[in-house]
Amino acid sequence: MPGTRLLRAATTATCGLLLTTALTACGGPASAGADSSATEKVVTVYSADGLKSEKGDGWYDRVFADFTRKTGIEVKYVEGGSGEMVQRAVRERTNTQADVLITLPPFIQQADGKGLLQSYVPQGADRVNGADKSTDGKWTSVVNNYFGFVHNKKELPEAPRTWEELLDARYKGRLQYSTPGIAGDGTAVLIKAMHDFGGKEPAMEYLKKLQANNVGPSSSTSKLAPKTDKGELLVANGDVQMNFAQSKSMPNLGIWFPAKEGGGPTTFALPYAAGLVDKAPHTENGRKLLDHLLSEESQKLVSEVGGGFPARTDVRPTDANAVELTRLMTGVEVFEPDWADISTNLTAYVDAWKSATGS
Repeated sequence: MPGTRLLRAATTATCGLLLTTALTACGGPASAGADSSATEKVVTVYSADGLKSEKGDGWYDRVFADFTRKTGIEVKYVEGGSGEMVQRAVRERTNTQADVLITLPPFIQQADGKGLLQSYVPQGADRVNGADKSTDGKWTSVVNNYFGFVHNKKELPEAPRTWEELLDARYKGRLQYSTPGIAGDGTAVLIKAMHDFGGKEPAMEYLKKLQANNVGPSSSTSKLAPKTDKGELLVANGDVQMNFAQSKSMPNLGIWFPAKEGGGPTTFALPYAAGLVDKAPHTENGRKLLDHLLSEESQKLVSEVGGGFPARTDVRPTDANAVELTRLMTGVEVFEPDWADISTNLTAYVDAWKSATGS
């Protein structure tokens, strides 16, 4: 695999809650934190979007169905932006609803810092790269992924090469990126810009200029790809796994990686990282689901079904999607963000972005 470091990953995030099976109407279990796994065959997942398909053919759709068939445990699923899912879990601390939280960095680190997660090392976690899991067992990546952008291949056959090209007037009102601090991929725009431009100040100076072409805030990253495919937008942000999966039904969608003028294309890993929620109402069922997500069987489906990269290093798929994903990443430098710094200073970075862009 390409890049300067071992490829790791995972993505994207949006807003807009999706509830595939209705949660208990009046606040869930009567005793928050009491494990009712013995009597209730259910597990509730709060997740960043990108792994479930509206058509029912996504990675989550497949592995959740396999899990239910094998265990008899029903999966209740709530979807939203990475930051939104963490905020929701915080609000429900006195009456915990979620059993498993799956979100992107730096939000999984924030969830850990807020005491939302309990230690559990799933079966197969020993096969996950050390940088893609916490040292104390609070979270483990289940799908690897990378930050990227999309373009409309019909109206813009050749993708832009640099950040600076996006300042051209041709992109005015036809460029959009999701909201930093709410969407994981929107936050990734800040992280990549700060890396490529060499720090917060030059990155904010650039994003201030880019605002002249930006359609405006979007809490949902996944909604930008359909707009790009239709030609409403020429360029938008996203992530490799989600956009690769979407491109199967969106023929005009192309994935690319911006470079700083004079430099080469870069990206960084955005893994979907999963943790067992502290005081989860169905702790044992949550453990079983985490084991299933990291099972060799489920990991082998990550590229073939989900369009992503397996989190387990011993799973090396050779399906057509895996071959195409390898080609896509060839020549792209993969850098490693300072997640500790980003987690600590995220609010300040988002505030600087709001100030620079007037958002």
